[in-house]
Amino acid sequence: MATTNSHTNSAEYDVVIVGGGPVGLLLAYQLKRFGVLACVLEQYQKEEQDQYGRAIALFPRTLEQLHQLDLIEPMLQLGFACRTSVTYKDGKRILPGRVWNFMENIKDTTYDFVLVLRQMFTEKILREKLTKVGVEYYQGIECVDFTLNESTSLDDYPVASKFVEKVTGKGFELKSKYLIGADGGRSFVRRHAGIPFEGDRSDDRWIRIDGLIETNMPLARSYGAIESKTHGNVLWAPLDHAATRIGFAYTEEIAAKYPGGVTQEVAEKEALESMKPFDVRFKEIHWWTLYTIGQKMAKDFATRDRIILCGDAAHTHSSGAAQGLNTGIHDAVNLGWKLALQIRGITKPEILKTYNDERKLAVNQLIEYDKDISVLMTHKWPKWYKGDPNADPYIILGEIFEKAGSFNTGLGISYPINAVNQTTAAVLNVVPGSRPPDVELTMPGTGRKLSLQDVTPNLAKFWVVVFAGNPVSTKESLLSLRDFLEERDQSFLTREYISWITISAINGYSPYETLGTKPFGDTFFDTTSSAHEKFGFGLERGGILILRPDGLVAHGGPINGQIVENYFTKLFRN
Repeated sequence: MATTNSHTNSAEYDVVIVGGGPVGLLLAYQLKRFGVLACVLEQYQKEEQDQYGRAIALFPRTLEQLHQLDLIEPMLQLGFACRTSVTYKDGKRILPGRVWNFMENIKDTTYDFVLVLRQMFTEKILREKLTKVGVEYYQGIECVDFTLNESTSLDDYPVASKFVEKVTGKGFELKSKYLIGADGGRSFVRRHAGIPFEGDRSDDRWIRIDGLIETNMPLARSYGAIESKTHGNVLWAPLDHAATRIGFAYTEEIAAKYPGGVTQEVAEKEALESMKPFDVRFKEIHWWTLYTIGQKMAKDFATRDRIILCGDAAHTHSSGAAQGLNTGIHDAVNLGWKLALQIRGITKPEILKTYNDERKLAVNQLIEYDKDISVLMTHKWPKWYKGDPNADPYIILGEIFEKAGSFNTGLGISYPINAVNQTTAAVLNVVPGSRPPDVELTMPGTGRKLSLQDVTPNLAKFWVVVFAGNPVSTKESLLSLRDFLEERDQSFLTREYISWITISAINGYSPYETLGTKPFGDTFFDTTSSAHEKFGFGLERGGILILRPDGLVAHGGPINGQIVENYFTKLFRN
């Protein structure tokens, strides 16, 4: 892995990514996996930055996405899988817990937990992956300028970006088809592109402090909320490597005690105060920070079709719901396959444009509810509250977390009908733009159990899933489907960006015997018929489901070649 730059002025890439945090690294890894040439330039030397801290929680939908990108296993080896939560008030446990209780109710996914892994380790894993797949990654390189020639064609390199090596002062220029700003809340790319960053900053400040801790608090390895009137709704988060994070509000009253400002000693002292009546002792302190709460979002996540923002460069919010890194990863996953298919000349331009619309909608939802969460966690009332001012804000906080449970886990995030998410041709139990249920499938022969995510990895390919039902009627439908598709000049059966699988409701000795004809792609058995039932496909004639590369539902209907042709004709250039 390189840490200095030796580019010439004529260096060209499909994509130049400014920012080597987890979002930029993940996007670069995907683009390489999808056959696109990209490089990452990070202005800091990561080994000299804070070694711990920052984002820690990866929620179920994020874990599913990492699974589909073949990234999850090293993270599972290092992280702490948390499945339980607890809320304490005046030293007593509240049943049920008021804040993180959705963690006990995660269903319909293999990843029924929150993986807690500090950003330092997440970034290290991603950098190692970049090295293995051969992505160019450079540290200590600052972006100082870029220009865009808007009169060029889609296949040209219209973005000219200027960089400076921070140690040597040497400058160089890169040309690219696209420039990605993944360079954080103070994004140079966003500012230089003139994209407004709209929203609010509050006067509220929070402290976060990590380390190895001893305590007499019961359930110390559960995700905890300690309700304090002096330090807000205190976060207790078990971390990787047996560490723990404590987070609390640094109120005006607390700040008044320390006219000299906040130091590590102050952060540690107030962390101990925030946990009373429990006893807490730090054996080691790894990291701490004091930061101001606010919610901001870029007016657009893409401008002039060539400059695109991801992660904190596009939106910032509090850490109250622990959604920052998850939201950035969802940005990168949403953008990765769309950008790759655009660069490879496969999809029409309107497909890439759905990135801006889909992610802005999801981020706006997060910001709206994050505003209330961050205020309530500080033991104050939101402006809209007209109830009893002497009531307990933490009760409302718990209600908001409960209502937003599916959003917190990411499993309930969905997108509206658009160029990718097209209205289905039948009444199904799944909605285009939403996450499909994580059904259990069986491998022929061995009987090994697999999830739908196991058999539909994100390879920048759409997945056509044929649900086969009754052998007699289904055989007829399958033969008709194959005849229809093979008659096309460019068969949808052989295109590199479409993959097929068959899910059979009948459990047989071999796929061919079970179906009575050649299957579409690999075949898996739905031994309990639960997959057909969850998707709304009858066992008599089955149906077709089309999944986006990121695993979301795109379209569906009966086993009919016209369904497939109509859908992909709207997406692809030819």
